[in-house]
Amino acid sequence: MTFDLPTSVPQLVKKNILIVDDHPFIIEGYKNAITRYNTKQYDFFIAQAHDCRSGYDIIENENTPEFDIAFLDISMPPYEEKEIFSGEDLAKLLLKKMPSCKIILLTMYTELLKIKTIIRTIQPNGLIIKNDLTFDELLLAFDKVMKNEKYYSQSVVKMLNQSTHNAIEIDQYDKQILVHLAKGTPIQEMLASMFPFL
Repeated sequence: MTFDLPTSVPQLVKKNILIVDDHPFIIEGYKNAITRYNTKQYDFFIAQAHDCRSGYDIIENENTPEFDIAFLDISMPPYEEKEIFSGEDLAKLLLKKMPSCKIILLTMYTELLKIKTIIRTIQPNGLIIKNDLTFDELLLAFDKVMKNEKYYSQSVVKMLNQSTHNAIEIDQYDKQILVHLAKGTPIQEMLASMFPFL
């Protein structure tokens, strides 16, 4: 007598994804790319929001599962009552509530100082300039982040590489001086406020 043992079916790994973008067709594009990623290994649950308020509500909802990866547009309608003005603020909230969540930020910003500030304050796992975004680029970014690697789009890498050649770094004192100059503060007042020990 012989027995046919059932072949074991591999269990899919469940991943919770959050997408927050104020353009519905972009959300659909992200979902389309994500659901095609490694379908024999992963099962994706995707939550979506269309502005800072709906993103905040999802993150703060006690029934929301912990997210593995979040795609956040930086420029969206704010939720002023909770002081959530951008995807950056949502990223900070997410990292406080779900520290293991990997953040992929998407932006139209191409100013070096803004890009460096985002990288310094959020330390995203992915940062993509929307002008670089294609279906393949999105899949590549998602794949890198899924493999615990960082991913910066071509424009971000190019900006960061150029900045090392003509870098002008501004420290706290420089910022204070610029603020005082913009206000028209007399030099003696500026020095007294910045260096009270003199």
